[in-house]
This record gives sequence, C-alpha cells and structure tokens, in this order.
Amino acid sequence: MGFESLHIAASEAPDAAEGAERLRALYGHVSMDEADCIVALGGDGFMLQTLHASMGRSLPVYGMNRGTVGFLMNAYREEALHARLQAANSAVINPLRMTAQHGPNGVTALAINEVALLRETRQAAKIRVSVDGEVQFDELICDGVMVATPAGSTAYNFSAHGPIIPIRGRLLALTPVAVFRPRRWRGAMLPYEARVRFDILEGLKRPVSATADHVEVRDVTWVEVALADDIEMRLLYDPGHSLEERIIREQFVV
Repeated sequence: MGFESLHIAASEAPDAAEGAERLRALYGHVSMDEADCIVALGGDGFMLQTLHASMGRSLPVYGMNRGTVGFLMNAYREEALHARLQAANSAVINPLRMTAQHGPNGVTALAINEVALLRETRQAAKIRVSVDGEVQFDELICDGVMVATPAGSTAYNFSAHGPIIPIRGRLLALTPVAVFRPRRWRGAMLPYEARVRFDILEGLKRPVSATADHVEVRDVTWVEVALADDIEMRLLYDPGHSLEERIIREQFVV
C-alpha cells in the first residue's frame, strides 16, 4: 500500500507542533479525507485522540513520540518517513462499546483503552457484576472496576495490577480498583466475545461514574460493555518496535 498522501497531526505541545511543521514542509500535508495514512505527533493521550477522530475511516495511524510516555508511539525521526511507513508492521485493534444508563437517558461511547467505573464520593461503590447474562458477584465492594482491551492493558489496567495482554491474545481484562469484598479477588480474563454488565447498588448513597476513554457519564445506574468487533483500527510500527513486542517486553520489567 502506498503512503504518499499524509495527514500530519500534532498535539498542542510545542515539540509536537514544531515537529509537525517540519514534517509538513518535507512531506506535504492533506486533509484526513484525502489522506491514505495519518502521522500523529505527541504522546499516548494524543494517539488515543487521533484514533477516536479517525475512527471509521480505515486509515492506518503511525505515531511518533513528542510527548511524555509514548508507549503507543514510534521514535521521532524526520528522515525517510515514506520508507519507514512502507516497512512498518501493523497491529489491528478493536475498541470497546460502552452503554451507560444515566437516569432516563442512555449514553453510548467507544473506548480504545478501557471502560472504567469509579466511585464519586468517599463511599465505596457496590456493584453487581454479570458476564454473558450470568451474575458473577452479587456485590462487589470497591473503589472501581474496569474492562480493558489488550491495547489498554498496559495503561490504567496495569496500574491497578491487572494483567498485560498480548495484542493478539483476543482476551479482555476485568480488573477491580482497590477491591474490599471479595477480599482475594484480583480480577478475571474474559474472552473477546464476552458481554459484561455492571449494576450499581445503592446508587443514591454510593454514586458511580463510568468513563470510556475521555467520555464520562456521572451517576450511572447500569453499564454494559462489549467489544465493538465491527470497528477496526490499524496502528503502524517500525520493525522491532511493534506494539506486541513492547507488550511482551513489558511483562519482564522488574
């Protein structure tokens, strides 16, 4: 596939904006509608923003790190960009689709990393957890709980001591945050096809918010999460620097 027409996007960080200006001068820049590849300059947050903005366009995204962490990004270099794109390996990812009920209203949003439920006040949340229509916990008492994709397993999920999932693992992580009851539960691995439902117990006393990446719904009564397998996004990585290779290496960091 040719990568001649590039849409070069950048975060608001000065380094990213300056890099985008130089790359546009070297390689040109077209609108997203005219592009056959997106080059995103920034950090992981900007990569998520770019993926959301381009969702449904079937455009591959090649990120270059001009941010802080850059786990999802390649190294920033200005030379031979077309050759790097042609040689890049790709990783296909699917987002999660969240449906959250807030009073009489339902809100649907997509998450590339995770759908997370979190307590809103000092009171711990009480949540009924069901998988594929079967109740697994009548009452999970915790600060929160999340469903994470393989791509998101190294983000918030990992900081909550959830498992790192290889990008082709076709698994989802169900991970609690500061769980109080059941004492010894540390989470579960679910198949890609699983449908997870969270029912909020004592919601007036113990309000809970739900977030799908950057979309937050406050005071939810229930939330359903399932993989959006009708949506695919393709990330490009330099050889030896693929997302899968980094996810594997991350599991051996001590």
